[in-house]
Amino acid sequence: MRLRTLSGNRVPQSPLKLMHRVYKYVLPEVDIELTKLRELADRIPDQELRTQAISSMDSKKFHCQGGGVYAAANLEHRHVLIPLIVALQTISDYLDNLCDRSTSLDPDDFRLLHQSMLDAVNPEAMLQDYYALRSENDDAGYLHHLVRLCQAQINRLPSYSSVQKHITELVSLYVDLQVYKHIHKDLREEHLLAWWELHREHYPDLQWNEFAAATGSTLGMFMLFLAASEERLSEQDASTIRNIYFPHVCGLHILLDYLIDQEEDLAGGDLNFCNYYANESLLVERIGTIVNRAREDVKQLPAPRFHRLIIEGLLALYLSDPKVRHQADVKDVSKKLMKNSPLTRLFFLMNSIWIRKQQA
Repeated sequence: MRLRTLSGNRVPQSPLKLMHRVYKYVLPEVDIELTKLRELADRIPDQELRTQAISSMDSKKFHCQGGGVYAAANLEHRHVLIPLIVALQTISDYLDNLCDRSTSLDPDDFRLLHQSMLDAVNPEAMLQDYYALRSENDDAGYLHHLVRLCQAQINRLPSYSSVQKHITELVSLYVDLQVYKHIHKDLREEHLLAWWELHREHYPDLQWNEFAAATGSTLGMFMLFLAASEERLSEQDASTIRNIYFPHVCGLHILLDYLIDQEEDLAGGDLNFCNYYANESLLVERIGTIVNRAREDVKQLPAPRFHRLIIEGLLALYLSDPKVRHQADVKDVSKKLMKNSPLTRLFFLMNSIWIRKQQA
């Protein structure tokens, strides 16, 4: 099935053209947005909230940079897409930090915090007291600013009405994951497995941990933002795009993220979905299968090479992360996944290493 309305003629489909746009437009403009948000975060009165807000930008900046790549596919709307992507990703990373290192294990607290993300993608939503169920609550309006920023940018997307229900669905799944993975350790698997039972019939090729991983990705949301920057995007095409990106592209994204975070998650007592495979061989096999499914899925999109570049870029970005070198098992898995890599992936690997060195 081919999409009817999503334009592909201006989308970069070669690695050189894509990286030219990334270096010239995406990285500098993501930096501008993060600098503005960092100034607000520096003024948060509550020490814990301030610490987690700043930490989320310092340690997870590459999430915003990676998401910003979608704006390279429609430079005319990058002034809308980049602030929107950075703001929503910053909400995600900030709340993940708050829940990971939380003084609370209250699922209602986690759900109320993440209501901000649901409100951010609903331009009609009213602001709420998202900190009402926790003692740390004085952020001087930081989270409200992020929500309003998302809503303001969304109102500038010409076809948002066609994608809104799909973005809301993906955010709702993301919120469920954040609640279940952060409650008391003894309850996490029980709740995640019960949640999986509600969805498994729709994803017969996935294991429960792979579905859970896919729900943790923001890439499907960003792709739908990009689609909504087109005039006259139909609801049918929006539905097709959602199904192309979720679950395989989204699942690959977060499984790679968990792959390199295994040591860190073990030390922090955090749940890691890569630990649910029986052995290393099965882990490599399943990630390889998801890579292949993702590649097949994106062939249905206009400018499919752009999305293939996204997939190869994900592999290069995560497998070149410095964390890989310090974990023998992860290093071994990475070598196996990089074996027989296409030149495109090696190109992105070199670029990922260079960008990290420049930012260090």
